[in-house]
Amino acid sequence: MDALDISKAALARRLGIARASLYYRPKKPREDEEMRDRIVAVQQGNPAYGHRRIALALHMNKKRIRRVMRAYGLKPRLARRTPTKPADRGQPSTTVPNLAKTLCPIHPNVLWAGDFTYLPWRTGFLYLATVMDVFTREIVGWHLSTHHTTALIVEAFRDAVQRAKTAPVIFHSDQGSEYVSGSYALLLSRHGVTRSHSTKASPWENGFQESFYNNCKLELGNPARFGDLGELIEAIHRQLYYYNHNRIHTRIKMPPARYHGLWIKTFTQQKTAVMAS
Repeated sequence: MDALDISKAALARRLGIARASLYYRPKKPREDEEMRDRIVAVQQGNPAYGHRRIALALHMNKKRIRRVMRAYGLKPRLARRTPTKPADRGQPSTTVPNLAKTLCPIHPNVLWAGDFTYLPWRTGFLYLATVMDVFTREIVGWHLSTHHTTALIVEAFRDAVQRAKTAPVIFHSDQGSEYVSGSYALLLSRHGVTRSHSTKASPWENGFQESFYNNCKLELGNPARFGDLGELIEAIHRQLYYYNHNRIHTRIKMPPARYHGLWIKTFTQQKTAVMAS
């Protein structure tokens, strides 16, 4: 037995562990191959997943997932871009403060965030407006239109109110002309909603929606691949369902709809226990 073995044996006795545990034992190639196959299987249904979401899906350590992905050259089809709002630059700013910056909602329907995006279609565009509950990260309302008007975001908000059966305490958005319009401000006022705006040309202050659209467009793919407008609209609705019910959100560690359902179940149990006491 050499000096190194003696020192390790003494250290093991002092720590109360087996000496063998002090020696590095690399993972067997077969174990990594099996993990690679499991990762690929997850990516087939979730092509934009990175190592964090894959780790959550497989209930594994994210460091191990990242190591195996690097070893086999596995990467998600995710190319994030820094969001910009060039149309906002040079425009007068509103006096509405950014309330979302310091607010951390502890239950649904406290803070909603709205935004819209466009998808190129043939010679024009298809516009998608969405409303997100920031607590659950669930898309609670949306609307599609071939026209870029205030009516687009109005209908998305109305859809959210109808689905949630309530209005939020605060509604956050950027300072796009649609969201600062008098008609939209009146709509929120009639529902007793307080407005919140991001700073001009600062899309990261509505990062909830920016991140959603980044991934949504990526996972939807090229709109030109659909045969007609109806197929594209159907694909968008499937994508929204996938986001709400199947796609793991890294902040809440599960799909938004499941998180919302668990919150309702826990809240109901707690309320029942308080009433019974």
